[in-house]
Amino acid sequence: MADDPLFWLIAVAVLVVLGILMLGIGSFGKGGEWNRKNANKIMRWRIGAQFVAVALVLLFVYLRGEGG
Repeated sequence: MADDPLFWLIAVAVLVVLGILMLGIGSFGKGGEWNRKNANKIMRWRIGAQFVAVALVLLFVYLRGEGG
């Protein structure tokens, strides 16, 4: 599985989601004007990145599944 480029693409997508999540949690914890301006935008980025990551996982399962 580690030789599969789709696996590595999924790993990168998950790390992007994690990075956006950490950015959001950090800005929420710090508070302030920047958080008030950007909290919803960060959440939208995270949701979009999660959608891409889940779609890639489903594509991986569909293409590499043994039962189908």
